[in-house]
Formats: sequence, C-alpha cells, structure tokens
Amino acid sequence: MLVDESIRLDAWRSPAAPGRFALTGRFCRLEPLTAARHAAALHAANSLDADGRMWEYLAYGPFADSTAYRAWVEGMELSRDPLFFAIVEVASGLPVGVASYLRIDPPNGVIEVGHLAYSPRLQRTPAATEAMYLMMRHAFDLGYRRYEWKCNAGNARSRAAAARLGFTYEGLFRQHMVVKGRNRDTAWYSIIDAEWPRVREGFERWLDPANFDAAGSQRRDLADCRRREGGAA
Repeated sequence: MLVDESIRLDAWRSPAAPGRFALTGRFCRLEPLTAARHAAALHAANSLDADGRMWEYLAYGPFADSTAYRAWVEGMELSRDPLFFAIVEVASGLPVGVASYLRIDPPNGVIEVGHLAYSPRLQRTPAATEAMYLMMRHAFDLGYRRYEWKCNAGNARSRAAAARLGFTYEGLFRQHMVVKGRNRDTAWYSIIDAEWPRVREGFERWLDPANFDAAGSQRRDLADCRRREGGAA
C-alpha cells in the first residue's frame, strides 16, 4: 500500500508544554494562578455573581466563602495540567477571572482551553475576548496543531462563545460525563493550525484601538473582523 505523502509531518516537531509565565495584552494580563496573589480578589469578584450562574456548568463551585475558594486555588496553583491562569484587568490591576490550558498533549500537538470562570466584572468585556486570544496565540506560537474547546451541550452561552471566537463545531459526545449528579453530553470544537492565521487576523482587527469608539463599544463584531473582503468568515 502506498503511503499518502500529503499526511506526512516531516517538518513538524512536538511543542513544549506551556510554561508558568504571564501573557500580556492591552486589556488584560494572564498570570499563573496563586492563592497569595489572586484568591481574595477573585472571590470578591466572583461574589458579584449572586445567583451562582457562572458555576452552573463547572464541576466545582460556587464556594461557600473566601476560605473555601482559597483552598481550591491552593489545590490548583501548582498543577501543570490543567495549568491555571488568573485573568487580571490591566486598568484596575485586579484579577477578575480564571482560565486554563488542559489535556496538554505535546506529542500530538493538541491542547485544550477550559475551566473558564469569568466573574461579572469580566463578562462581555474586551478583556474577556483578549484573554482567549492571548491563550490561543501562545499555544499556536509554541507549535500546537489543534486547539480545543469542549463544553456541556446544554451550555448555550459557551457554545455561542466558541462560535464567536472562531472555533469549528465537530460533534457531540453523548453521555460523556456525570457532573454534579447530572448527565453531560459534550459538544466538541476546535481550531487547527491551518485556520489560525485567519482567526488571528480577525482577533487583531477586533482588538485594534480603532475598532472601539470613545465609549469603548466595538465598531465591528468579531465575526465581521474575521471576514476577508468578498470572503466568508
């Protein structure tokens, strides 16, 4: 049997695992999560979510008090997979959310983003989008071939976010998990390295200061920024 030469990866090399260092943008900075630096302020920001909605589809939370949340952060801060970051708002210097890399697979060039816990201070802000761009850019800069997003199929907000950020829907894993005593069907999404240049350009157009008016509102949405003149998103 002849080997299909188009599938060979002679020039590709396995990337390094992402390290514990900061990723800095215009609106936010991602710092390796630590209890000493981030737990108290994150708990305060999370407490603005009075009905606990931000925790609905996560396997943990909401937390009873700051002590319980700090204990969770202490348990996660030295983890390498998942590798957690605090999302720090540049304007205030305050941590306002958490995100992580997980299922880090350098031999196959696959990495996932997840454990997104966005406080009300971070939700629907430019920093929320920029945080995802910074993590995505770093993964592809390291040489990963596939960047994954997985979520509960019932989580309409997460599914809409994946589509907005440029991920491609790949399918549904039925009865994939049991989370907080409930069935989870998992929706799978990805961006691969061949798609990344277009997705990156869209992020960079969207994040350009010229795309925001004096009140800080976007002039073009992210999907529109991904569209080339005369082309599709």
